[in-house]
Amino acid sequence: MNVRSFQLSDYSAVTALLQDVLTEECYEQTMEAFARQLSWDSELVLVAAENSSIVGMIIGTIDNNKGYYYRIAVDPLHQRKGIGKALIQSLRVRFEQRNVTKIMITADEHNEPVLPLYESLGYAANDFFRSFQKLSIVAG
Repeated sequence: MNVRSFQLSDYSAVTALLQDVLTEECYEQTMEAFARQLSWDSELVLVAAENSSIVGMIIGTIDNNKGYYYRIAVDPLHQRKGIGKALIQSLRVRFEQRNVTKIMITADEHNEPVLPLYESLGYAANDFFRSFQKLSIVAG
């Protein structure tokens, strides 16, 4: 498995993955945020590829020296294999390279099921950012 920056050629596979993994409402919100983040800073959108197939992705953003994990998705057939952790850790490295002062996890109703994954990597409740703002407002 290889974690790397999103490439335009990944678009169809990533949108199919998101559509498969996320609820319809979450998918719509995520696609809006995904498009915005690609226009702002595509280096904070990572994919996990295995045998040339996209099996996971994560969207991050930086605002005011704070890094935010926005959305993570892993193909159901590839869950519980460390892909989510690898995506989170790879994005953390990018945040650290950019000298962010704090890393937060966006905790909305759609992310609640994956918060234990972040906790398993050492993040605590005070690292969860709960807001009704969408990524379009938070990031800049």
